Amino acid sequence: MADWNDKSIKLGDYKFFLILLSHMLITFVDGRGVDQFMKKRELPMHEGTSEDGDVIDCVDIRKQPAFNHPLLKNHTVQIKPHAQSRGIDEAENNPNMLFQSWHKNGECPEGTVPLLRRTHNFNHSRRSYPVFLHKKVAQLNDVNNPSNHEYAQVSAVDGNYYGARATINVWNPLTNFGELSIAQIWVLAGDGNELNSLEAGWTVNNGEKKTRLFIYWTSDGYQSTGCYNLDCPGFVQTNKNIALGGSIEPVSKYGGEQRDISIVIHKARSNSYSHSHFNNNDGNWWLQVQDQLVGYWPSSIFTHLAGTSDAISWGGEIVNNQPNGHHTSTQMGSGHFPNEAYGKASFFTKLGYFDEGNNVKDPENLEPFVTRPPCYDLRTGKDNKFGVFFYFGGPGYSANCQ
Repeated sequence: MADWNDKSIKLGDYKFFLILLSHMLITFVDGRGVDQFMKKRELPMHEGTSEDGDVIDCVDIRKQPAFNHPLLKNHTVQIKPHAQSRGIDEAENNPNMLFQSWHKNGECPEGTVPLLRRTHNFNHSRRSYPVFLHKKVAQLNDVNNPSNHEYAQVSAVDGNYYGARATINVWNPLTNFGELSIAQIWVLAGDGNELNSLEAGWTVNNGEKKTRLFIYWTSDGYQSTGCYNLDCPGFVQTNKNIALGGSIEPVSKYGGEQRDISIVIHKARSNSYSHSHFNNNDGNWWLQVQDQLVGYWPSSIFTHLAGTSDAISWGGEIVNNQPNGHHTSTQMGSGHFPNEAYGKASFFTKLGYFDEGNNVKDPENLEPFVTRPPCYDLRTGKDNKFGVFFYFGGPGYSANCQ
């Protein structure tokens, strides 16, 4: 649906430790304690305001943050899954390859991965327990059920899933400071404090005029494990072209051209896989964005997701801090209701899950969950062009949403 153009410009010399660009700073570091390195030395930046403002550090793939995880000390990087699933096609120089702003001025060299420097604009705080699956919600205490998170989503529950996919319409909704707006996929297993979650999609934070690609994970119900992107050890990145947390462009225009990204989270088979003797604890969870393998979550860092998923959700989420004493005006999706349909309302299309045989199946009997329909709503459907799809979102605060 979307026409993404790869405008990467190769940098001429990768031997420099620091590369100063006119609009973007890309640096190469060895990956050991990147945050500590940044604290010790303030890197130079062009005095003018860059077009994007993000700073990308090219980190040795063998020394990325993942390998500080105690369970990954002796981990060997897996560049590709041992076996591709049906419905997953990685392509080089594909016209649909994801374009991020930093590509305009450079790319990371082979053997490295891009690491976005943490900024105050991105919400790096720990995620909250999702409240949209009724069987899980029933087991939660109120203290773990955040009332300021609102959703418009569909879920497949009580299954045995080997992954999920969807094509997600990309927008830049209005957000207030301290709040966020998200469109994403959740792949889940377990309950309560033992919830395991893999998440990927796009987000807008703190009123920022950028829409960012993000991932998140937890293995203990969002208590002490997991984080966004590469902010902590866990996710192993293998792709040198995609910066997790980096901005996505262009985005959709109301009544105009629509932009979208395809996202796949899939449990790959181990090298010893045979259809009749597959150990569910074998194989890592791979992330693919817009026909590009990005990397994987090792199965060893999870408990329940060391095996398969028992629930999947697709949809939108916002944080409502009730500024000015009433419901927030932070938008979800395009900021318009689902009844406005294509070109005006945000959508997910081609929803699917992976079964044990590596096949992509249409989810059936999806359970919708909408926190406040007068603020944000949902409308589902299915056709030959878009498969299983839904429109979602809304403007937030209005006469009907107080």
